[in-house]
This record gives sequence, structure tokens and C-alpha cells, in this order.
Amino acid sequence: METLLKALLFVAALWAALVGLMALLQTPMLFPRSLVAPAPALPDTTERLRLTREGGIVLEGVRIAGRAPERPLLLGFGGNAWNAEDVALFLHRIAPEHPVAAFHYRGYGPSTGRPSSAALIEDAPAIHDLLAPEAPQGIIAVGFSIGSGIAAHLAAERPLSGLVLVTPFERLSEVARASFPWAPVRLLFRHEMDALGALRESPYTPVALIVAGRDTIIPPSRADALATELEAAGRPARSMVTLDAGHNDIYGHPDFARHLRDALATVMD
Repeated sequence: METLLKALLFVAALWAALVGLMALLQTPMLFPRSLVAPAPALPDTTERLRLTREGGIVLEGVRIAGRAPERPLLLGFGGNAWNAEDVALFLHRIAPEHPVAAFHYRGYGPSTGRPSSAALIEDAPAIHDLLAPEAPQGIIAVGFSIGSGIAAHLAAERPLSGLVLVTPFERLSEVARASFPWAPVRLLFRHEMDALGALRESPYTPVALIVAGRDTIIPPSRADALATELEAAGRPARSMVTLDAGHNDIYGHPDFARHLRDALATVMD
């Protein structure tokens, strides 16, 4: 009995240590700035943008002109290890008719400050307001991975012409719970993004979803939950496509570019 008790105490101590470590490291785990790739070469039509936020935080971004100025501007929100300039170039290559813009998240060089879900969500409307005067045809937000949560929250704060969410989720805490089922995520998680709540309570914005069917980081069940709840709220997604791909290789799927263009057309109808 004494041996069993010692073993249980050891397991409990190990669990507590792992939970404490996860709580301590959740911000760098969720926002791995050191993994962001260097900026790519951008077209000559690229314009550098700068936005100063409260406390002197400076956000740096880019805007790439489109071939058809009558098209809505695409405002990209990348994944947690994406370089914003890669986001802009990626969207420009897929939809060159549209003007495109993206900003480095705060704390992601060359932007200053420290990243958090609350800060990134609060920055999005300010970025929108900077771009809106020069986007007379409106703005379509395109969110990838964690950026889908930011884009969804933006739809609750500003009128958008459309919303395209790639590998989306209903709540970021549910993604964390799936990744760490042994931890008390609800008690410890500090970076909630309630995409479903934002979309359900916001003025209706046309939404299209693109899902990775073999995603082990944001399981497709999270997108299914988002789509189901939106339909139950009377504001179903305009379209939802599931590709046979994982979380990161979906962008190289031979049909991804076509489906993203289709999604843009769907929300513009």
C-alpha cells in the first residue's frame, strides 16, 4: 500500500509539474515567433504600411495592388508562424485581381509589442480602419488557422464584404483541449478566441469555410462544430469544402487555389 501511495503521489506531482509548465509556456507555444520565416521578395507594386497603436506599439504591414481595382481588398490574417508578407504574397498569387494587405502580428518582427489573443483581436479593427478609405469596394477578410479566429472577431466589429476561413475552429480553447486532454485547459487557458460567438452575435457576413480533412492540429471536427452552430443560429456558411490534406500541407493541395478563388466568389455573390 505504501508503494502504491508513493507511486500515486509521484504521478500526481508529475502531472502538476506538466500542467504548470504548460500554463507557463502557453504564450510562446501559441505564438512561436522564432519559427517565422524570413520575408519573401515582393512585387514592385507593394506598398509598406505602418500603424501606431496605444502605448506606442507599431504594426508593420504591406499592401499589394491588384489588377482590378474594382475588386474588394483581401485582408489576410495568417497562422501563428506565418510571415505576414508571405500571407500577402500567397493571396496575391492566388487572386491577383484583388488588392491584398496583411500586417505582422504585434511582437512578430518588424511589428513591436507582445502577442496575445486579446491584443491581436483588438488590432484587427484598427488595421481595417486604416485600409478602408482606400478600399471603396469593401474588404474581405481571409483567415488562416489561428488567423481565422481573428478574422471572425473582425466581422463582429466592422462591416465586411465577406469572410473566408481556412482550417477554422469554433473556439480556440476547444482546439487546446483536444491537444491537451489531460490538462484543465478551461482553468488555465488565457488566449481564447471565440469565433463562433463573434459570428453568431455579429451582423451577418457571408462566410466560406475551407477545411483540412486530415488536420491533427485543428481537427476538422472544430470546423464542423462551427458550421453546425452557425446553421442553427440561422446564418449558415455560404460554402464549406473539405480537402484531403493536413493542417500545413493543405496550401500545397492541387485544388486549394481553385477552392479559395471559389470561396471568394461565393462570399461576393
